[in-house]
Amino acid sequence: MPVAGDDEVKRTNEIKTAAPLLDAIDIQGKEITADALLTQRRFACYLVEDRQADYHFTVKGNQPQLFEDIRLYFEDRQEPDFVMGPALEHGRIETRKIWTTSALNDYLDFPHVGQAFVIERQRIEKKTGKDSTELAYGITSRTPEQADAQQVLETNRGHWSVENCCH
Repeated sequence: MPVAGDDEVKRTNEIKTAAPLLDAIDIQGKEITADALLTQRRFACYLVEDRQADYHFTVKGNQPQLFEDIRLYFEDRQEPDFVMGPALEHGRIETRKIWTTSALNDYLDFPHVGQAFVIERQRIEKKTGKDSTELAYGITSRTPEQADAQQVLETNRGHWSVENCCH
């Protein structure tokens, strides 16, 4: 049985309280960003259908088929749709690249997908020279006409700047 403060309690409570918290706010025409925990079909329908808002979700292992479909599509990616950087931030030289597609919209088993994307983050620690690369996958209900690759990348970056400053 989960105990208060337990990770399972936190996950369950966050999923159940996200929509009621947003009910008090006018989000029509806005884009709501969420990490993988809230990448849920019912939450996507709530945002788009009930609240006339858009979503920008991170996709990870809690949606295994969605994650695998997006990962496979972008496995042999060529030239990125947009590159941000290199820039010196927090003692690191960072470059971000994004690839987007609407080719998966009818294929993915997820409501209201306008685009899927992958972001590649390359970091070099200035002090040590240590190099790292990570990939982040996601979906947005915004179509390419509503948000180009640069805008999708900036939305993603904005989500994490809020997330990081809250911790």
